[in-house]
Amino acid sequence: MDFGRLVTAMVTPFSADGSIDWDTTGRLMDYLIEDQLSDSIVVCGTTGESPTVNDEEKQALFSFAVKHAGGRCKIIAGTGSNDTAHSVHLTKIAEQCGVDAVLLVAPYYNKPTQEGLYQHFKAIAESTTLPVMLYNVPGRTIISLSAATTLRLAQLPNVVATKECAGLDQLTEIVMGAPEQFRVYSGDDSAGLPALSVGAHGIVSVASHVIGKPMKAMIQAYLDGDVARAARLHGENLPIYKGLFDLPNPVLVKAALALRGLSVGGVRLPLVAATEDEVAVLRRVLN
Repeated sequence: MDFGRLVTAMVTPFSADGSIDWDTTGRLMDYLIEDQLSDSIVVCGTTGESPTVNDEEKQALFSFAVKHAGGRCKIIAGTGSNDTAHSVHLTKIAEQCGVDAVLLVAPYYNKPTQEGLYQHFKAIAESTTLPVMLYNVPGRTIISLSAATTLRLAQLPNVVATKECAGLDQLTEIVMGAPEQFRVYSGDDSAGLPALSVGAHGIVSVASHVIGKPMKAMIQAYLDGDVARAARLHGENLPIYKGLFDLPNPVLVKAALALRGLSVGGVRLPLVAATEDEVAVLRRVLN
């Protein structure tokens, strides 16, 4: 399964009453595919506010995304949680909806051991025929999936990729030890180019909502051997990579989309919208 080089972890658009805004979801997908050049889209990942999107809404989003994409990009469903049985349940629903793959975040709060992490991911992977992308983000989950456990999971036939946010050293260890067809993605926009330099395949991105084209150009420049141009583009993008995370994600990327003329609504509690002053700072960064 090839997810491409640039994968966007898509926000979930909401109406004023907090329900999913389906018209805007379709427009956002078109914009990400056609204007921002996303090769794949993650639906209901943590950037999509998965903790506050219920199962019925997730099923509807999975089905909508598959139908609306119409084969123009791969659809990856965020079905991971800190409850293995629930993750299995959501993964089976996603498979029935026709998604191309699932993204499984490391289980948060429970603080399992490495063996617990292995058994969690193994149980979900064995419940489906879909390709699986692991997601290690210790800044959000407290625990970290080690390189050794990631490589152990990479031996399972349908565990085909990982989105890694535990730093360049760990990402490098995984690249060096993984099977040939196993894809390693940076889950940190600001580490995208350094990750490519040590063998990452691509980036699972938030910033690609607003700077997908220059990010795609940066990746291509690196692949073409024009490292100087890649470095220049990376440096130009860096203030946006950093600025979008001054508040809990996805608060500022939703604000950034509104500033670019594509309003995707607010966020669900316990997240709160950016203040006018915070949006003003973001506007300066984007400009």
